[in-house]
Amino acid sequence: MSDFGVFGLGVMGSSISLNIADKGYELSVFNRTDGGEEAIVDRFLSTNKHSENIHGFTNLKDFIASIARPRKILIMIKAGPVVDLVLNKLIPLLSSGDIIIDGGNSHYLDTKKRFELAQSHGIEFIGAGISGGEEGARKGPSIMPGGKRESYKLVADILESIAAKDDFGKTCCTYIGPEGSGHFIKMVHNGIEYVEMQLLAELYALMSITMSNEEIAKVFENWNQGPLSSYLLDITIQILRKKEGDKYLLDLILDKAGNKGTGSWSSKAAFDLGIPNTMMSSAVFARYISSFKTSRIKMADLLDAQDPIKHDLDLRSLESAYEFARLVNHQQGFKLMQLASETYKWELNFSDIARIWSNGCIIKSHLMNSLHKEFQCCDDLFDMDLVTNDLIKKESALREMLMLGLNCRVSLHCFSASYNYWVDMTTKNLPANLIQAQRDFFGAHTYQRVDAPESEYYHSQWS
Repeated sequence: MSDFGVFGLGVMGSSISLNIADKGYELSVFNRTDGGEEAIVDRFLSTNKHSENIHGFTNLKDFIASIARPRKILIMIKAGPVVDLVLNKLIPLLSSGDIIIDGGNSHYLDTKKRFELAQSHGIEFIGAGISGGEEGARKGPSIMPGGKRESYKLVADILESIAAKDDFGKTCCTYIGPEGSGHFIKMVHNGIEYVEMQLLAELYALMSITMSNEEIAKVFENWNQGPLSSYLLDITIQILRKKEGDKYLLDLILDKAGNKGTGSWSSKAAFDLGIPNTMMSSAVFARYISSFKTSRIKMADLLDAQDPIKHDLDLRSLESAYEFARLVNHQQGFKLMQLASETYKWELNFSDIARIWSNGCIIKSHLMNSLHKEFQCCDDLFDMDLVTNDLIKKESALREMLMLGLNCRVSLHCFSASYNYWVDMTTKNLPANLIQAQRDFFGAHTYQRVDAPESEYYHSQWS
């Protein structure tokens, strides 16, 4: 009998299956045969003959019967309604106490509903965020499981054995919290990822006015040796240097960015919870704008041809601005998780979350190691002297970069959002008093006064 089952042999499912088999577990794998996928299982087994402890199935009943009870089955399929279709097929064939793990990018509210559905049939359900892409799934991803703690304990040995290891040898997989919390954390991970990618794109846009791809790569390579080191910075260096013949491949790629929706989910969650998440929203909208290529060309042609403005980049100042924006990005991401934890009573451990994000995932970075330590003392980046001192010291560098962007006509969506958020958060009096007066004028929504207790509300006859 197999110790574990994997449903779905796409890129991630195949890679994680080999990872599990490498750890010595007996494994059953299943894939559908319709939709042109009839040869998937045979092809997977024939190309991975070294994994003798993998057993392939195309019959669902046989697949389930091959797994020791309580059965532990990881679903690795595209998020969305298809997950519900699969659950409706699986649940009637399972027994009380069996465990289903959804390892896709499911929305956390969908995961909550599926958790409740499974529980009503006596089945345990875990929503596990998995980050690291194909390579991470094969060599060691970061895993964020949410559900009942007792259920997690039954699958912990397998999930933790395949996860990446942090700098101290601990596994980058830990119990996150109840119901959909694991997928919520993965959603925020993807939102932070959107911003990190956009920040590098904005740096590239500004630097490429006067610097070649190789020159930019050398600057990034230098940054990657210190506190700014990260997986995304590392792959950006490789991207900048990749050539196709005598041309840089990057220069041949159309400037229309795709997205799968997970970045926008973080912004929607922030709206629902009533918390500013400006950098993630800016990163999402920047991708949306890039998709309007035809319109952009048409509008650009309305302008008189302009030679790029020559400028002298202060690379040290640019580095400081980048560090500033990254700190604000992580502040907004962790603040979103903190409010969700309080609202849904998840009791999230942010030190553990930062630690499992320190390796295996797309946003792994030197910063995560620092935050892992800092979160042991407090739950807010703005309460960390390490963070606030850096932001205060580097604000002028970001201001200089933004002025350069304006002069060169380079949009800096996320850098601007980080600055505006910081300015607002460090301003005692914002013009929201005017907003409140306007709301009271046309809608009698009332307002509070600076010369009265905040518990008291007032309405005025304005005209």
